[in-house]
Amino acid sequence: MIKLNSVSKRYGQLRALDQFTAEIQKGELVGLLGPNGAGKTTLMNILTGNLAASQGTVLVGGHDIVFEASKAKRLIGWLPEHVPLYTEMTVFSFLLFVCELKQVVPKDRERHIADIARLTGIEAILKRRIGNLSKGLQQRVGLAQALCGDPEILILDEPTAGLDPLQAAEFRSLLKQLHHQHTILLSSHILADMEGICERVLIIREGRLIRDVQLSGVAEGEVHLHARIAMGKDRLLPLLRSRLWVRTVTAQDSAEAGISDVLIISDDPQPERMLFSLAAEQDAPILMMTRERSTLEEIFLEAMKE
Repeated sequence: MIKLNSVSKRYGQLRALDQFTAEIQKGELVGLLGPNGAGKTTLMNILTGNLAASQGTVLVGGHDIVFEASKAKRLIGWLPEHVPLYTEMTVFSFLLFVCELKQVVPKDRERHIADIARLTGIEAILKRRIGNLSKGLQQRVGLAQALCGDPEILILDEPTAGLDPLQAAEFRSLLKQLHHQHTILLSSHILADMEGICERVLIIREGRLIRDVQLSGVAEGEVHLHARIAMGKDRLLPLLRSRLWVRTVTAQDSAEAGISDVLIISDDPQPERMLFSLAAEQDAPILMMTRERSTLEEIFLEAMKE
């Protein structure tokens, strides 16, 4: 649905994007994650045709964003970080104006606006002036204008910036609903915006793509299990290494004789159950056990160090 090939953007000697290559399939909900100044907004402005790349190509639905701009932009609903709202207009008149710009058939416009208002939860404020709305409601209106014309792709730049925790959670819940009908690219430097809603995360630093992370792998991937077991490591380690559910196991130094502190890395979603069973078979009490998963935060921080 979206294909970026060796996209670069230079401002004089400053390289805001550097050979960025990525592909987003139809129906995916993908996050673009990076620190401030990483190039996320530059990339989105190029994707939406608001900025020309210095090098490379961008295809949206098979259409070149430069040479087939009209066809490509027709597929995109765009919510920039600073929402382009006319604050003196009512919500309804503003959405009607956007529908005109996006060439929605005149006889269908009111029904179209009603459908979008119901989906984004703004039915009760259609007659209110935009300037009198809270930040959270204005953000919903911004999303509603992006949905006008029923675009196949939604591109959202920092959509929860400035929202309180409740508003941000409500907005993320709304994006989950929209995901069933749209391909979504979501930019943020807030990890909570990514975890729980995105399927993939593209980590960007200094204009370069440095990681392409499948979040299903983070959620369902390896488990790190720390355990203290009343058994000597010379006996315990061979037992653990013989089990299929153990990918690797290492022993840490223990001050007590006959006690082993081990770190087990497992692909099984519930290695605790397996370890309890093994310990019971060997009559070796488990004195302590904790588990960890590789989180998106850990992956992000590791990527920033590399």
